[in-house]
Amino acid sequence: MEPLTLFLSALGLAMFIEGLPYFVAPSGVKRWLAQAQTLRNGILRLIGLCLMLAGLLVAWLSLR
Repeated sequence: MEPLTLFLSALGLAMFIEGLPYFVAPSGVKRWLAQAQTLRNGILRLIGLCLMLAGLLVAWLSLR
């Protein structure tokens, strides 16, 4: 598979997964976003870091 094709496929899949909660449960997303505003920045950064590391691990494992 060509690198650009692989990248665009991964980007499309990420966009699909990111958009799924907004389509399936928009009220739940609103509720979660309201709760997220009460969290400290450090907690949100930690969540983001964990998600990025998990994503990199999945990508690395898939390419092995």
